[in-house]
Amino acid sequence: MTARCNNICVDCRDPYALAGFWAQVFGCLREARPGDSEVILRPEGDPVLLFLAVPEDKTVKNRLHLDLEPTDRTRAQEVARLIEIGATHVADHTRPDGSGWIVLADPEGNEFCVLRSAAERLQRD
Repeated sequence: MTARCNNICVDCRDPYALAGFWAQVFGCLREARPGDSEVILRPEGDPVLLFLAVPEDKTVKNRLHLDLEPTDRTRAQEVARLIEIGATHVADHTRPDGSGWIVLADPEGNEFCVLRSAAERLQRD
């Protein structure tokens, strides 16, 4: 027997607001109303994201995070876009050859990474 991933769940204080940020990241719609305790996002070609209301704040580094790869822009352009919509810069792990990643946090402090785009990797490899 095997299993498949049905959802990636994100615990948060305000599912509607946080899902709104991620809806902008992935260019998809929220499936919920303000005040709902669960909000679903269905990014095209990606797993379903389920945002769940929990009473406690995030207190430590994520044990699981998302790695994002820009599809139509450079990593630097994507990082700038994500900061403009509410992400915060955490760390830059870019190497001299362009590999590596940039760590950002969403509005509730959940870390995620932004990698090079496929086009950038082709230019360097």
